[in-house]
Amino acid sequence: MSKSLSKKALEAANYIQEICAAPDVAIVLGSGLSIFADRIHNQTIIPYSDIPFFHASTVPGHSGHLVVGNLASGARIAALCGRSHLYEGIDVSEIVHPTRTIAAWGCKTMIFTNAAGGITEGYSPGDLMLITDHINMTGTNPLVGPIDRELGERFIDMSHAYDPKIQNIISNVAHHHSISLKKGVYLSLLGPSYETPAEIRAYQRWGADAVGMSTVLEVIAARQRNINVAGISCITNLAAGIQTTPLNHQEVKETANMVKERFGDLIEHSITAIQNP
Repeated sequence: MSKSLSKKALEAANYIQEICAAPDVAIVLGSGLSIFADRIHNQTIIPYSDIPFFHASTVPGHSGHLVVGNLASGARIAALCGRSHLYEGIDVSEIVHPTRTIAAWGCKTMIFTNAAGGITEGYSPGDLMLITDHINMTGTNPLVGPIDRELGERFIDMSHAYDPKIQNIISNVAHHHSISLKKGVYLSLLGPSYETPAEIRAYQRWGADAVGMSTVLEVIAARQRNINVAGISCITNLAAGIQTTPLNHQEVKETANMVKERFGDLIEHSITAIQNP
């Protein structure tokens, strides 16, 4: 008999717990953003391949390990360096397994980051966007399937998927440290092909500001476990029909590297403020 999803998450959490205790805050680092982990001191590094039921991403820019330690302020943090995606042919339950593991481990807040294409007028490569809401166009949902009461309710409210208090903290940090920060709606797609110009025009009419291929499923799984959620997109390119040159993944990694200091400062000061409101 196969193990339930909650038991898999608990087994993975227990494995991590034997190595180190959970911090209050965990962050998922998207494409090209794992370099933030260099800011973590006194590191404990756990490869995904060692954690039960974790998958290493096949996407360049996703290094595939969990880093636990302290920021310069002393704030403890866990950083998931990389994630898996639906377009890699992985089941949705496996995509959100790390999120459910982090919840079972004992983290109270998760920050989800990603590389995204900007589709709103005025957005430029290198912008940082605080996610205020999302649109799920992946074609699936991690809550589909048999009821597993240990994971939480099936019909969860998503009115405030991204915690307003944490949004205010991050906004205040950005203002205090003179870090330009846009706010907008993130739309998640299956991928891996980039969008057509016609699709981008449709998403603009729906109210999306940025598009990508991750995050939303993880956020749903986190909210099912009553985890407080924040989200930040790094705008690494402008979407099809807005940008005239062909889109490619190398551009994503190059832009993420270009903004690493601003991104790192925003995340580091925000996590410190979240833990010391």
